Amino acid sequence: MKYIIFLFFIAVLSTSCSKEEMYVPLSTYENGEELSAGRLTSSLLGANAFDQAVPGLPINTDLLFFVGNSLFRQNWVSSPASTTARDGLGPTFNARACSACHNKDGRGSPLEPGQAFSSGFLMRISTAGTNDFGGPKHAPNYGSQIQDRANIGVPFEAKVALTYTFINGAFEDGETYQLRKPNYTIIQEQFGSLQGVLTSPRVGQQVIGLGLVDALSSEDILSNVDEFDRDNDGISGKANYVWNHTTHQNELGKFGWKANQPTLRQQVADAFSGDMGLTTSIFPDINCPSPQLDCNDAPNGGIPEVPDNSLNNVLIYTSSLSVPIRRNYEDEDVLKGKQLFRDLKCTSCHTSVFKTSNAYSFNTLLENVTIRPFSDFLLHDMGDALADNRPDFLATGKEWRTQPLWGIGMIQEVNGHSFLLHDGRARNAEEAILWHGGEAEESKNTYKKITKKERQHVLAFINSL
Repeated sequence: MKYIIFLFFIAVLSTSCSKEEMYVPLSTYENGEELSAGRLTSSLLGANAFDQAVPGLPINTDLLFFVGNSLFRQNWVSSPASTTARDGLGPTFNARACSACHNKDGRGSPLEPGQAFSSGFLMRISTAGTNDFGGPKHAPNYGSQIQDRANIGVPFEAKVALTYTFINGAFEDGETYQLRKPNYTIIQEQFGSLQGVLTSPRVGQQVIGLGLVDALSSEDILSNVDEFDRDNDGISGKANYVWNHTTHQNELGKFGWKANQPTLRQQVADAFSGDMGLTTSIFPDINCPSPQLDCNDAPNGGIPEVPDNSLNNVLIYTSSLSVPIRRNYEDEDVLKGKQLFRDLKCTSCHTSVFKTSNAYSFNTLLENVTIRPFSDFLLHDMGDALADNRPDFLATGKEWRTQPLWGIGMIQEVNGHSFLLHDGRARNAEEAILWHGGEAEESKNTYKKITKKERQHVLAFINSL
């Protein structure tokens, strides 16, 4: 009798519930999936979620972590100065401190209409062809990026102005959306015209987990390469090979929007040089192209201005930053979104799981760690809408490195905004999805066809990362 009553109850339930209510998740919680950095995941959330060291740093490394933190956050000044450990800024530059582009170790803000400066925006420039190392060829009289600030008595190089064109669209269910397309203009050129140069706007990325990326083996990243799409899935992950200025050879690129830096050390040194005009042993030349006489004649802060011990301390700091634990990872909507994220083939590029190598001598604590960055660290064609049309080593003008998604849901809390993509044009995760094209065109179009509730599930999952 009890069995008959049970069957009757199930029959009534199945006829009275809506399709949405009867939805059974195809995905379930996976043990440990909330630990984006594996055993090195930080448990602290809130406004300081991105500035936590990986647990278990040895005492001596822990002390240098705080020294590097200080170098990362405090402003550098022009020479000569009483603070000799921090002088040498410029003479032309984009920022006075690393934290100016990576506030709270998070993400920079895009340039906005009417702004003279932004906390984290810069414009790469080059001309057709390649330099002696196979990278972008410097723009005559200017170099590789527009430095829009300068020390007293030294001219800045140029400024960048911005307007937006708004693009209206609709999902298949009729809900509308609006995207904003940035239009950049170079103005106030001080050393000749820059009209017609190749440009690429950039916004500083969050700094979390960089040491874990540095600790990945090239072999593991290259295992996902499918440059010629031999499996016919429409996804063609491609490696960028770039010049290592320490080993003097081409190596796999891992860092930067175009995977144009091979190591974290070179990434940090390049930022010191390009963004702050500070010399290092890796990039010892002052960043003053020959016609910029006032720049060339300005006093320096030593040779190099960032000595190796300071460079090493900043590297210890940036390589030891953890990744915060995920939120709501067992929530039913998040689990539904995880399955939809896979069904939409987003994981074809945003690969969920890697394991760091067992040969990362710089910090052995980062060895053999299972991480979940949601990136394959390879180049992908993202279509015409996102193209900057500026090659960078093997990266074409349409190709970008897959952005890691870990921590994406915390950017709003840490930095007070949710601007995404290489130039910050997307105001939230959904707009970022809608800008996808090229290899991601099919995934984007499928996303536009699913129901609003399903779209909310996808966004809930992304924001849980």
